[in-house]
Amino acid sequence: MHDERFPGLRRRGFLAATGAATLGALALTGCGGPGNKGQDDKGGTPKRGGRLRAAFAGGGAGETLDPHLSNLFVDVARAKALFDQLADYGADLSARPRLAAKWEPNKTLDRWRVTLREATFHDGKPVTAQDVLYSYRRISDPKKAFRAKASLEPIDLDASRATGRRSIEFVLRRPTAEFPNVLAAFGAYIVPEHANDFDNKPIGSGPFRFVSFAPGRSAVFRRYDHYWDGAPHLDELEFVVANEESARVNALLGGQVEYAHELNPTTARAHEGKGQIEIVRLRNSAMQAFCMKTDRPPFDDKRVRQAFFLIADRKELVDGALSGAGEIGNDLFGKGYEYYADGLPQRHQDLDKARALLKQAGAEKLKVTLDTSAVAAGFTEAAGIFRDQAAKAGVTLDVKMGSKDSYWSDTLNNGTLSCYRSGAMPIDAHISQRLLTDSATNATKWKHKDFDALYQQAQSTRDKADRAAVYARMQRRLYTEGGFLIWGFADWILGTARNVKGVDAKAPANTMDWARFDKVWLA
Repeated sequence: MHDERFPGLRRRGFLAATGAATLGALALTGCGGPGNKGQDDKGGTPKRGGRLRAAFAGGGAGETLDPHLSNLFVDVARAKALFDQLADYGADLSARPRLAAKWEPNKTLDRWRVTLREATFHDGKPVTAQDVLYSYRRISDPKKAFRAKASLEPIDLDASRATGRRSIEFVLRRPTAEFPNVLAAFGAYIVPEHANDFDNKPIGSGPFRFVSFAPGRSAVFRRYDHYWDGAPHLDELEFVVANEESARVNALLGGQVEYAHELNPTTARAHEGKGQIEIVRLRNSAMQAFCMKTDRPPFDDKRVRQAFFLIADRKELVDGALSGAGEIGNDLFGKGYEYYADGLPQRHQDLDKARALLKQAGAEKLKVTLDTSAVAAGFTEAAGIFRDQAAKAGVTLDVKMGSKDSYWSDTLNNGTLSCYRSGAMPIDAHISQRLLTDSATNATKWKHKDFDALYQQAQSTRDKADRAAVYARMQRRLYTEGGFLIWGFADWILGTARNVKGVDAKAPANTMDWARFDKVWLA
């Protein structure tokens, strides 16, 4: 089926934003804090009025506006227009207040008091502590598979309570210095108490209110004039489903939409600077890596891992696999994010030293299978480039193509070397999800009790500078002997009509300024 108003916008497949292929997306101007109206240096004075039509890949007839089930890019963009969270991530992936005006812990970091700002739902009722507790308890329902459930696990919701109409005491299961990151967890939207029906007439506290919804086709929202962060500039916002990148681009070029989400680097190069449409590159949005299993040969020898770090020509990988749409990595996650260890020297290719390390490890004529797949852009290209780089160090890489449908599950526990990527998340979340002994998605099989202990120490350290020092120590070890060869960070690319203003390209995907259509205007 396709919408007759948009010929050529055919529905085929969808992009899930779960597992290793976490959310990537757009960043539309938001705020460094409440009240910032989102002017950029070339947008001029915001103008009120008009309808913006935004084309996204969708999920077919099974789509829902339930914000707690948001997984696809379009799901999250729609949820962010209708609803709000207690916190969201800033450009550096630190938590920033949204519906929460402030938060403060007790001395032992196992109880946090959150104070809500004055905000209202679209029916005029105030957002209260009871709405927050209802929302979090709904997300945490053991019978449901809501996105933010695992993120809310540190909260003892039976013991947590409202201490006033706009104040909540959260009781935690363990001391947690980074509790604000829990409040900013993806999918932790606040809904009215007892709300369950979200597809007919959802009521949220976001910048837009519901008008209509046709699953797999379109959704129309209208400006909410009483939004706590200021009414949107747009009168209306319409989300249009277009699964093919070519369909989104053609609709943008033909004036059928004003915004096209997720373009590939080839499209961007073809249109950038030509004047017909605007290309926006969101830097630092997706980590690109090779994952080495540290619990099995040959990567159970740290000298082999260190040799592979030195085999990689990162610039060649970024230029070839990402068509230059990104920047080089330094074998650490979260470049530019809060707590990132940016003082470590940039690693460069050194084939002589790589050969020497392999010789020391008794692996001079090493042969390794490199698992890859067309599951993510640049994977197959990266595998071919790295195969050629490894050959110069005397290493034979046998590139093995895997299924797009089962790649992530197949390579999580199997194989020895694989292509890998991740979207944006705080560095502490990356560590807890992927690098602790009991982490459910520990793809490199990095299991060290002393490393686990350092993480617990960081989590319970009140002073931010002291906490940063612990994270820096952990990253120095990963840089020296970890299992992630992080060679780059890919841009996320979107296109807009020339009259769309207020787009912010400074924030990576998944941050507070992502999907901020309330701060965009039509010139």
